[in-house]
Amino acid sequence: MEQHIVKIKSIQHLNHDVIQIVTEKPEGYTFTPGQATVVSINISGWEDTKRPFTFTSLPDSDFLEFTIKTYPDHKGVTNQLLKLKNGNELIVHEVFGAIAYKEEGVFIAGGAGVTPFISIIKNLHSKNKTGNNKLIFANKTKKDIFLASELKKILGENFISILSDEKALGHAHGFITEEFLESHIPKAVKNIYICGPPPMMDKIDTHMDYLKIDKNIIITEDF
Repeated sequence: MEQHIVKIKSIQHLNHDVIQIVTEKPEGYTFTPGQATVVSINISGWEDTKRPFTFTSLPDSDFLEFTIKTYPDHKGVTNQLLKLKNGNELIVHEVFGAIAYKEEGVFIAGGAGVTPFISIIKNLHSKNKTGNNKLIFANKTKKDIFLASELKKILGENFISILSDEKALGHAHGFITEEFLESHIPKAVKNIYICGPPPMMDKIDTHMDYLKIDKNIIITEDF
């Protein structure tokens, strides 16, 4: 099984529970925007504990970037990541992922489910091909949102934030419903990309059936 040891170049906190880790990039290591890899920590006792994380860097960058939601209470890999510093090492493995950009459409993300879309949107922007792509980003509260400024700068009014547990200026309030989707998905939409926690994915799947949206245009990735 392919694996590469890479040094951490920087670790940044994006909000109360999301960190961004930048590492070296192995020579010849390639991925498509939206894809992920399995990562472990190159510290005794953690080398074989692997977790999947999505690339949020551009494919042609000379570094790898991961944007990761952490769970300190779980005492697992993400908690251990919080203890790392520049110069510590990660082990990256083979590339995988079902989310791949096809054509312009609507991206629907719940929390850390936005990570496959970050590289896609950044890559389109770098090529001046953002077009009318739209992102619906669902979170519980404002403090849970991350990279909003960057995404809004790229997408403008096509960046739509919705909060389930808090009312805040500039954000829709509530859960993603059939009515909400109907108001934000164009009639002639060519592709819908969805990634989020299982309960959200199940509800949106039901909403799509209700709206009679062709399943062939829906691309999903499990959270």
